[in-house]
Amino acid sequence: MTDTPTHFPLPTHRPELIDFLATRRSNMAKLMEGPGPDASTRDTLLEIAARVPDHRKLAPWRFTIFEGESRGQFGQHIASAFMADNPDAPADRAIFEGARLTRAPLVVAVISSPVDCVRGTPVWEQELSAGAVCFNLCLAAQAHGFAAQWLTEWFAYDARINKALGLSERERVAGYIYIGATTAHSSPRARPDLNKLMRFWTK
Repeated sequence: MTDTPTHFPLPTHRPELIDFLATRRSNMAKLMEGPGPDASTRDTLLEIAARVPDHRKLAPWRFTIFEGESRGQFGQHIASAFMADNPDAPADRAIFEGARLTRAPLVVAVISSPVDCVRGTPVWEQELSAGAVCFNLCLAAQAHGFAAQWLTEWFAYDARINKALGLSERERVAGYIYIGATTAHSSPRARPDLNKLMRFWTK
């Protein structure tokens, strides 16, 4: 972990960072491979991920880490839930579902975990903070030279899977962040027309 400085520098023009943000693309989890971050780098990524807007410093989120055998072990819960809902599905589909977390060497479940705040920070703001954690983790991973993708997929919304994940009734999965290496280039995609999304308020 890094030491906290007594003060931070003022914003400066950083062309390389601007280019990084302007050309950012997700990397497909299904095309990832090893190696992933070592333990020290992983912890650095999580430390950076947690540097997000957080009204009243509630830290309304937490991380569940999947590495090594735990990815396939948790995948058994995913496969079992899928086959319970789809008993006629072919056996190879169960294998596919069970291997979802093995697509990357590191998977981080970011859990939105809102807390009661006597000063009234809305749950909505706390959930937005958890979403910012997801994106910050992707940026941190890519800035370290790793591939990253933020996914949810069906099992992020399944009560049985969330029970296996240890979620409380108030908690939800904000995202599963897949992190690894890749040799596959991301292709360009159409971006929204800013003129259709922006307006200037007038009286």
